[in-house]
Amino acid sequence: MGEFWPVPDVLAYLAGSWRVERSVRDLTSGAEGHFSGTTTFSPLDDGGLLHEESGTFTWQGVPRPAERTLRFLPGPGSGTGRSRGSAEVRFADGRPFHDLDLTSGHHVTDHPCSADLYRGEFTVRGPDHWRTVWRVGGPAKDLVLTTDYAREG
Repeated sequence: MGEFWPVPDVLAYLAGSWRVERSVRDLTSGAEGHFSGTTTFSPLDDGGLLHEESGTFTWQGVPRPAERTLRFLPGPGSGTGRSRGSAEVRFADGRPFHDLDLTSGHHVTDHPCSADLYRGEFTVRGPDHWRTVWRVGGPAKDLVLTTDYAREG
């Protein structure tokens, strides 16, 4: 299991600020983009974390400001102390996005979006670095989004 770093408490691990670098590839057209910015996970009253990401997204040479907000909530059974490695990820408006279980340091999850399917792979490499790779496929999209997170100071 040496390539993955197990996370016993996902919310405690994520809390704080992270430097974000994301590449976006459109597999159909060959177009590429890049996002560079910061993600901050700050406490919510319900024990979860508010994920606020902001930075610059450059697509085909054109930079624009970009941001998104998610909510990371304690996963099922989190109060027992046995399942603190899991969380439920929701969009800012409360709609479910995906589950997240990093107890092994690695997790694969799906999110259907209309006729497209988002398949996310989460890999924790150490106490200050993790990565997500989202493969998006369907009639509207054929993308790979790779995001590296590095803990800030």
